[in-house]
Amino acid sequence: MIKVDQKIREVSDVGADDVLDHIRGVNEPIVFRGLVSGWPLVQKSRASAADADSYLRSAYDGKPVTAFVTEDDVDGRVFYTEGLTETNFRQIKTDLGWVLDQIRDYENDPAPPVVYMGSMALSYCLPDIKAANSLPLPGLDASVRIWIGNRSRVAAHYDVLENIACVCAGKRRFTLFPPDQLANLYIGPIDFTPAGQSISLVDFDEPDLERYPRFAEALEHAQVSELAPGDAIFIPSMWWHHVEGLESLNILINHWWRISPHYLGVPQDALLHAILSIRDLPEEQREAWRGIFDHYVFHADEASVEHIPAGRRGVLGELDETAARKLRATLRNNLNR
Repeated sequence: MIKVDQKIREVSDVGADDVLDHIRGVNEPIVFRGLVSGWPLVQKSRASAADADSYLRSAYDGKPVTAFVTEDDVDGRVFYTEGLTETNFRQIKTDLGWVLDQIRDYENDPAPPVVYMGSMALSYCLPDIKAANSLPLPGLDASVRIWIGNRSRVAAHYDVLENIACVCAGKRRFTLFPPDQLANLYIGPIDFTPAGQSISLVDFDEPDLERYPRFAEALEHAQVSELAPGDAIFIPSMWWHHVEGLESLNILINHWWRISPHYLGVPQDALLHAILSIRDLPEEQREAWRGIFDHYVFHADEASVEHIPAGRRGVLGELDETAARKLRATLRNNLNR
């Protein structure tokens, strides 16, 4: 098990109506102790796992859900098989009752297979409990999602979206790294991933520093916190986070949102296109394109376009929904040539 000295900053006595004030303009993780302790699901889980189970079953409307299931004990690690040839789990369509049955059946198993229902929209599978078990986030179009499983370890990954994750049952350990630790986390493939996001290949339970020596530097920048039912954590966009479910029943409800306009594109698409178009160019051409990207993207300001009449700036001007739609059409046409 890795040793992390730095704790994630904590605040307490913050009400749900005030949480946005504490994260506005902040680009570091924050743990909110007791933020959602009054939620019915949290209250049920504090009484017993059986009460939480019954609460979910009574609210479930029967829609199919997606579960990740391993065939045998993998020490909780949702990952790849040897050599990254495939994933070590099956993804199946099932129902919430089956997921809860499996978790209950393995409750006293010291080395159970992983059973994990991840990232299901609360409004989709448990709509009747959403109002009482989600944060009021005025002005944000947040996606509220539920995660239910037994003991598990989800490898370090990042999300583009801002995130407030609320622990409703069990305990979870979060280990976070700032975005600049990318090179030290030994990230796996970006086009073959366990669940959509690229992940660190380092086993946090048994880190192999001979194989992954730069991980020691990443640990110098890591932050950690263990959350109990009722606690919540703010994970800023692009921060790497390794998440462990520590008990036989773990339930989390998270809120994802973007702070950029909805019509903007997906940055991952730009990365893939850059790999296709730029990465393998001669060095001098790559450097030229680095300068172009700095000028028009990373360091873009009014000075870079002030010499162009406002009406002729095109995609270099103000980007709105109409301009974004035209730009997408241009990209589609170019890619289809």
